[in-house]
Amino acid sequence: MAVATFAGGCFWCLDAVFSQLAGVYRVTSGYCGGYNANPTYEEVCSGATGHAEAVRIDFNSELISYRQLLEVFFAIHDPTTLNRQGADVGTQYRSAIFVHTPEQRREALEMVESLAAVFSPSAAIVTEIADAPEFYPAESYHQGYFAANPGQGYCTVIINPKVAAFRRKFPALLNVPG
Repeated sequence: MAVATFAGGCFWCLDAVFSQLAGVYRVTSGYCGGYNANPTYEEVCSGATGHAEAVRIDFNSELISYRQLLEVFFAIHDPTTLNRQGADVGTQYRSAIFVHTPEQRREALEMVESLAAVFSPSAAIVTEIADAPEFYPAESYHQGYFAANPGQGYCTVIINPKVAAFRRKFPALLNVPG
């Protein structure tokens, strides 16, 4: 089992997408990259802790590669907006890849370099690449939020279109085609 940790806006969105990939066994929403231990959602939302909303992905690298996870990650959020994804604004919504191995760092840097050639200089990639710090799982009500609350307003307006676009773009990676 391998581990990947990504931050790219609201962790509900990331969880909703990554949990649908074949080879992904668990997606845990949580917080990392901040200053204090065991932060709460309210503390992270204040922007004062330095944590990012993130997901930790446990995956089988024989079924899905880290590079494929990176491709999905960069397709489902905007890596050119600093501390913002859509209407979500603050350092807790920053784009970050928290690497667990030197190989993950190499692959992340290669991916950013290849994508930088696609974006204009005025829209540079701002994704942080850092060693994986302590990861703190979010409160239980955040886990699998989209699956548990598909009719909630944020889910229908923000997450559902993102999931639909992801499913159209990556049908071969889905754990349940459809």
